[in-house]
Amino acid sequence: MHLSSRQLLAFLEVARLRSISKAAECIPMSQSGMSMLIKELEDQIGARLFDRNPRSVTLTDSGRELLPVAQRIVQELRDLRSAIQGTESANRSRLKVAATPMVSMSLLPEIVREFTKSNAQVDITIADVDVHAVRQRVLDGDADIGLGFFVKPAVGLLRQPLCRFRLMCISPPASNPSTHLSSRPWTGLRDLPLIGLPADNPIQSLVEAHLAQIGGGGEQRQVVNFIGTVIAMVRAGLGHAIIPSFAIEECKRHGLQISMLTAPVVNLDLYLVTRRGTQAKSTSLEFTARLKATAAKLAAPAPKRQTTRK
Repeated sequence: MHLSSRQLLAFLEVARLRSISKAAECIPMSQSGMSMLIKELEDQIGARLFDRNPRSVTLTDSGRELLPVAQRIVQELRDLRSAIQGTESANRSRLKVAATPMVSMSLLPEIVREFTKSNAQVDITIADVDVHAVRQRVLDGDADIGLGFFVKPAVGLLRQPLCRFRLMCISPPASNPSTHLSSRPWTGLRDLPLIGLPADNPIQSLVEAHLAQIGGGGEQRQVVNFIGTVIAMVRAGLGHAIIPSFAIEECKRHGLQISMLTAPVVNLDLYLVTRRGTQAKSTSLEFTARLKATAAKLAAPAPKRQTTRK
């Protein structure tokens, strides 16, 4: 048996109005179309549902038995449609973002503030988690967008580069701090005690690959989970570290010495990731545009060359 919602709606209207022509006007559709729907329903049920005479249409015993069932089914379909529409409306007014802690701290506050000014109806939630959790939240649908340094493509995710940053070396505060950025070749890191991130962190993997080229990769060093902790450890004088330049303002606030790494200059892209196969919300697109504009401001300027007077 293959009953359709159109057949049941037609049946209910004819039963309510006791007229095929009036029911056809109410839906609206042609009278012949209405008669065809009733005939198809009767064929599916295997029984005559209406007694017809020139003046009115009345329910048969079979029709009276079907009536409460049809009413319940149609109401449940209407309730389901309302629930789905309500869910879609709620989803459109909710934006879930997952980002690593330092990206959340350095990039998101200004964006969220400005975005909510023009989108007060949108509820934004931020999950500041490690890079692996960012990936998983997006894959599981617990985040609409994710932000992080995803060096390699991941199955099930679409990557969109937001901004390119450079790797830089941060060192403990100097006794005579300078506001100028300096530069340092990778070979100048060979004998420095370095604080690092876990080996499976994509930033650290890139760092280790370049340290290996100067004979300094793979040795034991202090390891912490988050860049914010790295910065605090360096500020305490426990070592130096190599991190992306998106954290440059935070490092300046802590008075750290900052050297942009050269020979070679190593760039690292900050990516926005979404789950493959999903349609982007309009709120996500606007939020992404603001992300790009703000991320570009965080790109570190080139170090100023020191000039000497003769």
